[in-house]
Amino acid sequence: MVFSSLLFLYSFLPAVLAVYFLAPGRAKNAVLFFFSLVFYAWGEPIYVTLMLFSTVLDYTTGYCAQKYRGTKKANIALWVSVAVNLALLSVFKYADFVINSVNAVTGWQLAAANLPLPIGISFYTFQSMSYTIDVYRGQVPAQKNILDFGAYISLFPQLIAGPIITYSTVADQLNHRTHSADKFALGIRRFTVGLGKKVLLANNIGLVWSMLTAQGVQESVLGAWIAIVAYALQIYLDFSGYSDMAIGLGHMFGFTFVENFNYPYISRSITEFWRRWHISLGSWFRTYVYIPLGGNRHGKAKQLRNIAIVWLLTGLWHGASWNFVAWGAYYCALLLMEKLFLLKWMERWPKALCWAYTVLCVLIGWVLFAFDSSAQGLGFLGTLAGIGAVPASGSAVYMLVSNGPLLLFGALASTPLGAKIWQKVEEKGGSTAAGVLETVLTALILVVCTAYLVSGSYNPFLYFRF
Repeated sequence: MVFSSLLFLYSFLPAVLAVYFLAPGRAKNAVLFFFSLVFYAWGEPIYVTLMLFSTVLDYTTGYCAQKYRGTKKANIALWVSVAVNLALLSVFKYADFVINSVNAVTGWQLAAANLPLPIGISFYTFQSMSYTIDVYRGQVPAQKNILDFGAYISLFPQLIAGPIITYSTVADQLNHRTHSADKFALGIRRFTVGLGKKVLLANNIGLVWSMLTAQGVQESVLGAWIAIVAYALQIYLDFSGYSDMAIGLGHMFGFTFVENFNYPYISRSITEFWRRWHISLGSWFRTYVYIPLGGNRHGKAKQLRNIAIVWLLTGLWHGASWNFVAWGAYYCALLLMEKLFLLKWMERWPKALCWAYTVLCVLIGWVLFAFDSSAQGLGFLGTLAGIGAVPASGSAVYMLVSNGPLLLFGALASTPLGAKIWQKVEEKGGSTAAGVLETVLTALILVVCTAYLVSGSYNPFLYFRF
């Protein structure tokens, strides 16, 4: 799998770019569709047929939704799309979860399906459904060319872990996007930054989390806090790094994808945090679940109900396990409290206190997210609170001393500080000097990442499993 990362960087991607830019304008989407299928089949040779089925399904239902708009046939097309897509997602992602839960409650011995989870199914299913829904609503015209539509569904830069691209945001770009040297260079820089986040920071910080949790619940309070801070930094740098790479690759092929992160760890409320974290998922649930349920238009009680439904679904979207349900319920409770009274109270708090409250809540949330076992999760929370654990241990102090600079750098990389410093460099050094420095730094990051990939072990993106 290490070879696969290098193969993507130095064989697959150059080949795609070469064929793509040699192809005539109308054939470029077909090239992307073909190579995206090759990319997916590389990791999922069997389940590529499932993605092709979703493509044909929603191409057909979208066509029918437009052709028969305003009639029962259009309604049927919409519900066929929603029902079949959700059924596929449920079977492959949630069947064993339901079976195991029923067995636990009833004592039955129903056999688990043990179906491997298709990579990226949570992402491309939501994209596919959004197309039919948008066409049904009359927000976009139905796509006439199935190859163009296939390119949208399977677009390899963001296929595996987002951002979730709704059809309405790229409909025009599918047929009328521009290519330029400046946009391509911007794409290379953005991709390389994301690669650096993943390979140089997330993977190494993840080792801190892995080492500290290798033997279960931590023996010291200090060790537990170091571990959960490491996990928080790892998951942000890992996931935002993938999003940066996807957005950068999109620029190379002429697309402009939506941003997926906006420095969430500087937030001063949980409400603000979820406006900055996994923005495309929050936008999808708001557009296709919260607003259709009524949003905030029918009184406070129904608004709170709608928020609760969205967060139950958000938790389940992340994984077929009760800890994800608990994680969704936890954030639902926090958001409801902020909506009802807490945000008003926080207006009188110092900004530092608001930030500390937010970070503490987020760290507790990551404990629920990280541990599939409720016993392990509760034990870890107990250790964080100092229950049954010593304040510090020799191993924890050693981990802090040896990895403190790495964690600090990861924390700084999670803030806008780097962007602000670079802005100052451009202002004082001029565009030419800044451009040269940017090119040198980009090349350096790429070289160092390549060295890490050659010598390191395989570390998949964390959100691949969702």
